[in-house]
Amino acid sequence: MPDVEREERMLIGGRLVPASGGGVFPNLNPATGKEIGVTADGTAADMNAAIAAARAAFDGTRWADDPAFRVRCLRQLQAALTEHAETLRAAVVAEAGAPVALTHGAQLDIPVEGLGWVAGLAEDYPWVTDLGIAEPYGIRTHRYLRREPFGVVGAITPWNFPMQINLAKVGPALAAGNTVVLKPAPDTPWTATLLGRLAAEETDLPPGVLNVVTSSRHEVGRRLAEDERVDMVSFTGSTATGRAVMRAGAESIKKVFLELGGKSALVALDDANLKKVIGNAAFQITTHAGQGCAILTRLVLPRSRYEEGLEMLVETLRDWPYGDPADPGNLMGPLISERQRERVLGLIGTGVREGARVALGGGVPDHLPGGFYVEPTVLADVHPDATVAQEEIFGPVLAVLAHDGDDDAVRIANNSRYGLSGMVISESAERARAVAGRIRTGTISVNGGLFYGADVPFGGYRQSGVGRESGVAGFEEYLEIKSIAEAA
Repeated sequence: MPDVEREERMLIGGRLVPASGGGVFPNLNPATGKEIGVTADGTAADMNAAIAAARAAFDGTRWADDPAFRVRCLRQLQAALTEHAETLRAAVVAEAGAPVALTHGAQLDIPVEGLGWVAGLAEDYPWVTDLGIAEPYGIRTHRYLRREPFGVVGAITPWNFPMQINLAKVGPALAAGNTVVLKPAPDTPWTATLLGRLAAEETDLPPGVLNVVTSSRHEVGRRLAEDERVDMVSFTGSTATGRAVMRAGAESIKKVFLELGGKSALVALDDANLKKVIGNAAFQITTHAGQGCAILTRLVLPRSRYEEGLEMLVETLRDWPYGDPADPGNLMGPLISERQRERVLGLIGTGVREGARVALGGGVPDHLPGGFYVEPTVLADVHPDATVAQEEIFGPVLAVLAHDGDDDAVRIANNSRYGLSGMVISESAERARAVAGRIRTGTISVNGGLFYGADVPFGGYRQSGVGRESGVAGFEEYLEIKSIAEAA
């Protein structure tokens, strides 16, 4: 497999093809702002062809009925991803601006390893469950449950962790016996097209089982939610777009999985080790420049220790290394685009107008004139109802709030339309667990524990989404349950 090509093609019906209209769109390096290549600009006709191919593959091949074959194909795909990891690593760094250090974790290596876990789950999964004999209305009946794939799955993915989220959707969906049409974000098409190329060239996946349609136009992806031939849509992205996907899917009553936004809180109780608190807070907000839905973007400190914690935070972040994502010493790189940088800077300005104090950062770094960088930013004295405490910023901006005891900390943490993640830190594990149990989120860490893993369900409460990704629960999102009653 060659290095990332200047032009990447789509995978439709088992073939790597250009866009039907011949169009391409540029792929930009967010660290420099310069074009690094182009990608096929798929049209509505291309999406229609991909959906038709996926439908034909589901209805006309043995894919849905042969778990052993699916497991073999997934292991082939994992082997190919592992063999070509350095090409994929270069693509993730170049197009997502992800620090190369993160590609050895959640941006690449861990999700590729997790594909093996998914294959193992499918290999051992109880596709049929025996419920035994009963006699409803006096009729002796043998009852059992059968798990079956939905059919055609449309997967729509964002740009922040492209390979991780592509695999989190494609892997379980295929393992469950579905066929897939993947529509990646326009900002990060290469990770998806490289995945498609490997599937086509180095696995036995039947044509049409996996399709990849890249496009600069969001309406092309919307067809997945609208088309009646698509049985399920799995979407990760903003809450606003998630609402639109849900509305579009309602017309055909298709299943819609949504993993959406977050405004998660790191709560320090009054007995917490501040060094641990600040280390976690600094790491969280600078990881991939804060571009993650589960990143902790609110720091809730006890009022009695507020100034002490704030001073420690500013000193920690003042010399935090950031810049070129190809430098393994940097955990923070650029934002994905100029548009995103302007949005982040605009929200910082909104925070100041609403009474927040810029304790650190707040602008574009002088030493990084190229690319889409924003300084690590600390906003102090933030009111719990302020825009920067309520809106997902998706940048390296930490809102610092004060609480007056455990009950108040829980109230502040739950004062959000989101409910995706969080963390509680205390010298008492029992006390931290008690507070964590009262915070309404789908995932939460206690004293710095990490929930991330292929076997751990991930998702949120309230407007952070519907359903779970990863783990057995995430795998079962892609399965229907058929109840069968046989006269005995």
